[in-house]
Amino acid sequence: MRILSGIQPSGILHWGNYFGMMQPAIRLQEQGEAFYFIADYHALTSIRDPAVLREYTHGVALDFLACGLDPAKTCFFLQSSVPAVAELAWILSTLTPMGLLERCHSYKDKVARNLPATHGLFSYPVLMAADILLYDSDLVPVGKDQKQHLEVVRDIAIKFNERYGIIFKLPEPSIPEATETVPGLDGAKMSKSYANTVEIFATEKVLRKKIMGIQTDSTPVHAPKPIGSSTILMLYKLFANPVDYEQMRADHRRGGVGYGDFKKRLFEAAWLFFEPMRNRRNELLADPEQVNQILKEGTVRANTIAQSVMERVRFAIGLK
Repeated sequence: MRILSGIQPSGILHWGNYFGMMQPAIRLQEQGEAFYFIADYHALTSIRDPAVLREYTHGVALDFLACGLDPAKTCFFLQSSVPAVAELAWILSTLTPMGLLERCHSYKDKVARNLPATHGLFSYPVLMAADILLYDSDLVPVGKDQKQHLEVVRDIAIKFNERYGIIFKLPEPSIPEATETVPGLDGAKMSKSYANTVEIFATEKVLRKKIMGIQTDSTPVHAPKPIGSSTILMLYKLFANPVDYEQMRADHRRGGVGYGDFKKRLFEAAWLFFEPMRNRRNELLADPEQVNQILKEGTVRANTIAQSVMERVRFAIGLK
């Protein structure tokens, strides 16, 4: 089973990235042949400063490796280091109906948040289809917000196969139920767009300040606290062991404990959870050539697979 996933270097990675994409992807590398890439082409729809893009791209590589991506089990590479992805995106676009892309809610949402209404943003699902189909992917771990895009990928593959014969596999999504949406500091979905994120490798001072700033209601200390709407409790569940989590739930129901105490528990659990990953990141920072070498080796392997698939595509459509 070949597993394929990508992550955009459009900012500093946060808890939503980790629990929504990175942790499930890292677990899946034990179950099949994993291909994970840094989606720097996709990031061009929102990042216009080349120095910033380079910085974020290097940061994503560091963070993913520090969090457990194993280059011995996973092909890890830059999207832009495989030229065939741009070629395949164009070929697929010649068969992709406009109506299929017009129905994608992600484009509308991003334009509503004042991102420029560019062709790249509109045709994002076609490039995503090329990303996935180029490596004969079987399984694609995605967040809930990307499910529609994967359905579009399958639609494009079906249309291509109907016209030119069975060239592409139809990938299946893998959406982790427990962490479909990680709440941000304001209770909404954690997202850079909402400025409500907590960075994976924030310093101790920054992390404490952000957690203590989580928005809460005005329930007094002595009164029971709502459970279903508690951002603190939802985040604590991601880090705490079951016993400690149930204790916090009980303290919410009973009352007598303030939000400040709950936030301190969240900070301690989160800081401890990422400690081994911080240590690994520091090791990688001390040896920057190690990261570059991992990406170079992944690039060679990814290009080998991509060229094999493109041979089939080019022959099928008459370019060979």
